[in-house]
Amino acid sequence: MSRHARLISGTGYYHVIIRGVSKQILFEDESDYRYFLRRLEKYSEETSVKVCAFCLMTNHVHLLIHDTCGSVSLMMKKIGISFSSYFNNKYERVGHLLQDRYLSEPIGNDGQYCIVLRYILNNPFKAGICAPEKYRWSSYHDFGKRGSFVDTSLAEELFVDKRGFEEYIKTPNDDECLEYMGARRSDEWAKDVIRDTLGIKSGTMLREYDKERRDEAIRILRRKGMTMKQIERLTGISKGVIQKVKA
Repeated sequence: MSRHARLISGTGYYHVIIRGVSKQILFEDESDYRYFLRRLEKYSEETSVKVCAFCLMTNHVHLLIHDTCGSVSLMMKKIGISFSSYFNNKYERVGHLLQDRYLSEPIGNDGQYCIVLRYILNNPFKAGICAPEKYRWSSYHDFGKRGSFVDTSLAEELFVDKRGFEEYIKTPNDDECLEYMGARRSDEWAKDVIRDTLGIKSGTMLREYDKERRDEAIRILRRKGMTMKQIERLTGISKGVIQKVKA
């Protein structure tokens, strides 16, 4: 099957995602995170691709980049080869580490830029890990920071000051951006997942479960690829409860 051509951004801004093959863990310890960030800095400079935000999760990475030279593919190739070699050598594994090619979506205006920025930096919170400001492996604290390889110049133009930036990032939202699951799956598909996986006729039955059983059911549905909004919509369980369940 032929690959679809990537969409080109008129602004040069893109949301990029890479993921471990079959959800393979990419970062086992601190040194793995640090190595990836060193490669990201090195190859962004070599290819003149500006990194505007990043968030390193255990099995995937979100990037907000600015590419006016058409070099993002080269940067991602360099990172993929270098990090895969490092990881396979360190953990004595063989084969592909990253799933297929990276995913990307163009960002067309300042409003979309802000939404993607918030979405990326909120990943740890949505995964039930911690608040965005407490997560160590994102660019949250690079806003306005001199000497960082992260380019926050546009964010600094769009937000009055750091306080305004932080308030925006923490604003409750229903942001849904590019995720590593291809085309968005319908609610009919999600209902089938609930029925076939949990053995119940309706997702609303989860509200009758005790907390431990309910949370495990939510984890299962998330692993099957259901979005938090789908789970909320089809079970009646609040988004706040769903966000607190660690994957």
